Amino acid sequence: MSPAENCDRVLLVQAEFDGELDAAQAASLMAHRETCPVCRAAAAELAQTRELLRAPGLYQPTPDAVRARVLARLGSAHPTARPTRSWFGGWRQGWAGFGLGAACAATLAFLVLMPAEPGLVDQVVSGHIRALQPGHLEDVVSTDQHTVKPWFDGRLDFAPPVKDLAADGFPLKGGRLDYLAGRPVAALVYQRDKHLIDLFVWPEAGVAAPPATAARNGYNLVHWSADGMALWAVSDVEAGQLADFASDWQKSR
Repeated sequence: MSPAENCDRVLLVQAEFDGELDAAQAASLMAHRETCPVCRAAAAELAQTRELLRAPGLYQPTPDAVRARVLARLGSAHPTARPTRSWFGGWRQGWAGFGLGAACAATLAFLVLMPAEPGLVDQVVSGHIRALQPGHLEDVVSTDQHTVKPWFDGRLDFAPPVKDLAADGFPLKGGRLDYLAGRPVAALVYQRDKHLIDLFVWPEAGVAAPPATAARNGYNLVHWSADGMALWAVSDVEAGQLADFASDWQKSR
């Protein structure tokens, strides 16, 4: 890649794929990509790599004996590094100086030990955990749905539904912008006793779908779709109460 073809923001493309950008950074990068061929190409390569790694049958259970031999070989290998330019302007270890056996061992270890790219459930949980940090929970603080809903006007390319569930025991606390599933989304914040509930909302084509539940790392999730919107509720509240929240939301007008 020549200097003229480089871009000092291309490293952020990888960070976006890893879910490391906050909503403002992600939105800024999305706008930048519209006019930057380098970042668009990098994003396309990452997307293609992700699809290849998700191909059926790519990952197979590894016998313990094979894993042990790979790790033992890696522990005894001492490669000589040679810097080479990568797509992202950083430096990585080159293959020069590797013996053939060490190179094969390193390649096998990459396929065996590399964690899977986080799915949407993990992104939702990570977004909720990130928001719990001080100062990240709400961009607009209000218990009034008629204050929270208009706040999103001009900040998103859709109008998220905002409902008041205080009578059902889930008072509204406010909302914020977030970034999930490769796009800016609305995050509505509700409360149940001392527990906080994030409800992520964004447009989704297709027919309405009933609630489906999941759990990850001590957090419960309920996902459903209605009126052209995908809705994901996540909280550390008990699973039954989160299901009640989803039910109350669907009943409310």
